[in-house]
Amino acid sequence: MFRKVVLFLYILISLMANCSRFFIFAGFEFNKEYIASNLCINRNRPEMHCDGKCYLMKKIKQAEENEKKEAARNNLSLLEVSFYQEPFSFSFHDPFTLNIGNHSFPAYAYLYTSHYIRNIFRPPRPFV
Repeated sequence: MFRKVVLFLYILISLMANCSRFFIFAGFEFNKEYIASNLCINRNRPEMHCDGKCYLMKKIKQAEENEKKEAARNNLSLLEVSFYQEPFSFSFHDPFTLNIGNHSFPAYAYLYTSHYIRNIFRPPRPFV
């Protein structure tokens, strides 16, 4: 039961976010008389036949501005930061040779060198 209620609320919120202009227009149509008599800027001038359309336009413009702000906020969250590292080559013949060429991004250069000493560490020899 709880899942169904949460799912219904999630669907309702998703629809409200995607269909905000529809809900603004539907709210205007349902409350047209109240908006025309109380919220309209031109309610004292009936010859203009505004009937609350100024209020509707103001709300639609406000919704568009909110959508633009949300789009700008979403674009910032999509900003990618790339990590770049040049490939390096390693030779098993001479462990002190590490080929580090010209890097186009020196801050990401892989400058690790091994302190492997060849004279001390030798692999074990088989008994023959």
